Amino acid sequence: MNQVQALAERTFTAPVERVRAAVADYAGVRSKILTAHYSEYEVQSGGVGAGTVVHWKLQATSKRVRDCLVDVTEPQPGTLVEADRNSTLVTTWTVDGSGDTSTVRMATTWEGANGIGGFFERTFAPAGLRRIHDELLANLARELGA
Repeated sequence: MNQVQALAERTFTAPVERVRAAVADYAGVRSKILTAHYSEYEVQSGGVGAGTVVHWKLQATSKRVRDCLVDVTEPQPGTLVEADRNSTLVTTWTVDGSGDTSTVRMATTWEGANGIGGFFERTFAPAGLRRIHDELLANLARELGA
């Protein structure tokens, strides 16, 4: 298997603590910023930060739908890790900055296929997922008014 990675980043005009709180709010903010690629979103336990368990379906392409059951951890302040129980998909959200400027980085990794299918996955999937993440971050900016 081969690791595949998609990265996205956006800078916000908002204090770090405010942005961190919004990113960690699975019960409120997160459901408001999801794109049309997400369906069946449901917080199963927790709802804010580490310890949250959340379910969604992610339709990355017309034929590719991932049924995700995600455990949220916070290995350090400002970093949330969403690990899917149903696959190797892991998304790490990092929020840092100073003053009234914050940067949110999303890094999603998974173990891709081998062979020709893996080649196409490594070539095209990161760009497609980055577009989804960019839209998600744009929705977060709108929600924050930043």
